[in-house]
Amino acid sequence: MALNPGFLTEWPWERLGNFKYVVLAPWVLHGFYELSTKGWQGVDTAYLFVLPMLLSRMIHNQIWISLSRFQNARSKHRIVDKSIEFEQVDRERNWDDQIVFHGILMYLGCMYIPSGKGLPLWRSDGVIIISLLHVTAVEFLYYWFHRALHHHFLYSRYHSHHHSSIVTEPITSVIHPFAEHIVYYALFAIPMITSVITGTGSIMALMIYVTYIDLMNNMGHCNFELVPKWLFEVFPPLKYLMYTPSFHSLHHTQFRTNYSLFMPFYDYVYNTMDKSSDELYEKSLKGKEETLDVVHLTHFTNLQSILYSRIGFASLASKPYRSKWYMVTMWPVSVVSMVLTWLYGDTFTVERNTLEKIKMRTWAIPRYTFQYGLEWEKEAINDLIEKAILEADKRGVKALSLGLLNQAKELNGRGELYLRKYPNLKVKIVDGSSLAAALVMKAIPQEIHQVFLTGNLSKVACSIAIALCQRGIQVIMNKKQEFHILKPQLPESISAFLTLSKTSTPEVWIVGDGFEDKEQKKARKGTKIIPYSQFPPKTVRKDCIYYSTPAMKIPDSLQNMHSCENWLPRRVMSAWRVAGIVHALENFDMHECGDKILDMEKIYSASVKHGFVPISRT
Repeated sequence: MALNPGFLTEWPWERLGNFKYVVLAPWVLHGFYELSTKGWQGVDTAYLFVLPMLLSRMIHNQIWISLSRFQNARSKHRIVDKSIEFEQVDRERNWDDQIVFHGILMYLGCMYIPSGKGLPLWRSDGVIIISLLHVTAVEFLYYWFHRALHHHFLYSRYHSHHHSSIVTEPITSVIHPFAEHIVYYALFAIPMITSVITGTGSIMALMIYVTYIDLMNNMGHCNFELVPKWLFEVFPPLKYLMYTPSFHSLHHTQFRTNYSLFMPFYDYVYNTMDKSSDELYEKSLKGKEETLDVVHLTHFTNLQSILYSRIGFASLASKPYRSKWYMVTMWPVSVVSMVLTWLYGDTFTVERNTLEKIKMRTWAIPRYTFQYGLEWEKEAINDLIEKAILEADKRGVKALSLGLLNQAKELNGRGELYLRKYPNLKVKIVDGSSLAAALVMKAIPQEIHQVFLTGNLSKVACSIAIALCQRGIQVIMNKKQEFHILKPQLPESISAFLTLSKTSTPEVWIVGDGFEDKEQKKARKGTKIIPYSQFPPKTVRKDCIYYSTPAMKIPDSLQNMHSCENWLPRRVMSAWRVAGIVHALENFDMHECGDKILDMEKIYSASVKHGFVPISRT
């Protein structure tokens, strides 16, 4: 929102939320009705092309969003190296409002401009007219309108909303109050309407012009330099006809320079070009290599999870993962995404963060949870993890934490496989079990004297059981096989605290993977269900209290956090991810993988010292 919101700041359909698309429904339904009753020969083709044009714009913009986020996480050509936070993502959530507005204008134009009916598919003279009018009228008028927007009166009421984003993303380009968009679309309408009323307009010319506007808008706000230098060397006048991402980024950091729309010509003419434009372009194009201290190695969970990742849909990534019925309609996109990641065939960066002087990256293995259960995929997955570890070691990374199933015992012995193969690794492999166990212990109320332990027996579960027995708390299990595996691991002096019972139902349940629905139904009302697993249990009982999987709220100084880690709330990290960060901050000189467990109190205290705060309930 602008500093002092002016008239027509809000979009007319703002209160409709995600239902705003219903404003287009009458025209869309009318188009299908006309097509079904009159056939292709009897209906206006331009009218029918409006919907595909809008859909293509949404796809085009989303591709830029994903590309920009992918590149800004990994590329050395980043222009503004500052943080994006949740507040900016929330402010830019409704970037598609202007596409809805565009749809309304296009439908009205098809209906009420006589020469807009029956447009041909292509006309070259119309393309020439649109191009000339853009270079002259649109660029010139936009330049002066933009300068006017930076006058205090208009800036405080309108344009300050756009400039709230110092670090831009592609969608920042269209985040303006409704009143500004009215003017922008009036400007862009000049060449389009002129070509239509002169009888030179065509469907493809209009689509190409709109695509050009989106392309330049997105490129100018993507925050990484991608325009090659040889373009300007081959055709020097191009510097006056096409801006670069670094050119426009200076407008967002300096405010009073580089006002041009897409062509810097008028900034040169009126002496408003930032003097550091060329220098920043050269610097951004060259880039700089960054040191890296911590890597968290994760993977995608279900097919929808990539859409909820940082490189997927920004608005979904900014919220904890929750399965929604309407996301089923996105299954084609999910399947295509899975195929593309599989074909890419290598680990890739999905997020970058900083804390104090520690530089962090999250790398994703291009595999999904179900693939980890396929026997024929295990060797390929292990090869990918091994390659990531060696790359981290080569880059001088201090700690690499294994997230989710990348540390599965059945896959690689909780990471020990790599230590046996490469005993001289400098990077420390961290599975985070010690911190996860410590957080579960902290979540158990002090007055409790007995707990129920169930689910697949893991390293974390064993550590918790031993720690509870040492504290004198009775640990009850109801599965013989797991009981007889765990019992010998306890010192004889405390083994009596571990008991087997089919009937006891304490008020605290410590649960892991394999915790079944039918077991939950046996819990008494008010039972506290505390998971020790990375994946949360299914919520079956409304009368029980479900705690979060082991996780911690991150310190305020941890930057560039604008996506949620799977199902966890905003600015919350899993214990397994936090453990790798703390390992690097404390310069711990040991691995934590295989059967090795660290001092739980020591790792917990170190986490709290660095500003991490435990969370408990979901």
